[in-house]
Amino acid sequence: MTDSKSRKLTLYIFTAFVFGILFGWLFPNYAVKMQPLADVFLRMIKMIIAPLIFATLTVGIAGHGDVKNLGKIGLKTIIYFEIATTLALIIGIIMANVLQPGVGFNVEVSQASMAIVEKMQASAHNPSMVHMLVESVPESFFGAMAEGNLLQIVVFAIFFALAVCAVGPKARPVLDFLQSMCDIMFKFTQYVMMFAPIGVFGAISATIGRNGIGILLGYAKLIAITYLSLIVFVVVVLVIACKIIKVPFTGILKAIKDPALLAFTTASSEAALPKAMSQMEKFGVPKSIVSFVMPMGYTFNLDGSTMYLTLATLFCAQIAGIHLPIEQQILIILTLMLTSKGIAGVPRVALVILTGTLTSFNLPVIGVAIILGIDQILDMGRTTVNLIGNCVATTVVARWENEFDYGKMKKFVVK
Repeated sequence: MTDSKSRKLTLYIFTAFVFGILFGWLFPNYAVKMQPLADVFLRMIKMIIAPLIFATLTVGIAGHGDVKNLGKIGLKTIIYFEIATTLALIIGIIMANVLQPGVGFNVEVSQASMAIVEKMQASAHNPSMVHMLVESVPESFFGAMAEGNLLQIVVFAIFFALAVCAVGPKARPVLDFLQSMCDIMFKFTQYVMMFAPIGVFGAISATIGRNGIGILLGYAKLIAITYLSLIVFVVVVLVIACKIIKVPFTGILKAIKDPALLAFTTASSEAALPKAMSQMEKFGVPKSIVSFVMPMGYTFNLDGSTMYLTLATLFCAQIAGIHLPIEQQILIILTLMLTSKGIAGVPRVALVILTGTLTSFNLPVIGVAIILGIDQILDMGRTTVNLIGNCVATTVVARWENEFDYGKMKKFVVK
């Protein structure tokens, strides 16, 4: 996609976002019927993700030719993910203690919301490390593709790529086929992205039409503190990480402005993933690292979501007037370090994890019912930070491997 087309797409998406808010506010009865537009667009994105990830990851590993290097990249990726996730959890706890979003909160909870939360409570569970390990291995490759399970697709692709390397020249036709598939899927993505403004309009108008624009005022304090906390994480962790590796954070934002806007308006990481991967390659990160780190990030490095979970847990305790000692807060952080990983792609995943955490610590789940009313608005912010965090992660790993192309970055930034 050329720069002029990219700028036009950004303008169209932003315009659709504004018109979606106005339409949802002025014509709520009609706006709620716009949800299928968003659903169709997101389904179009989902049909791209599985083949795109499999093809790009396999080509990235097997085409790179250095299997031993994969182990180093994997270890460095996990180390960075754990550092970023831990800092996100700590920032969430600090912001919740300092700003206390749940103190003085007064919003009525509907019976419908409580019924949804009760269902979440019945299905919520805290998976063990052993369970996560077992579930990461697909019983069927086609089953993992059909379910869109990114972690299982990544595991299969890694083993498949290693086998391609071991077979050698005889596997070259397969590698050429997958390279062609990569090219086709990225072109396919460009076609799907043409429908992005329609999907954004449907998602935003339906959200405002369903809840009313007045909901923004009633929840203003929680929304403001959540977004402030996300900004603090970006500044304290992501900006500093970029300074350490001498890559301008503003350059990364410029590179991913389209997928970031798409992530914000649709609250969907999947919608932004293909375009984000393409842009990070143009920014100077090798394809082998982009295709490995980005998919892994959407399973193990959901910075915005993990930070939000600690903030939301303390919010739920505060509205019930419960004071949690620091020891219990640390235990909550340690619990969320495990439970926030490995389940990307589950609908309302943050709320499901939050409900399970509250149940585990004998805290009232009524706070989840309160949050439910504005979860879409909060999800827009945390999904965007998830995306930015994973783009920064690819840059950090590439720089750590001394494979980041500063020449590409400079050409891109000065455009």
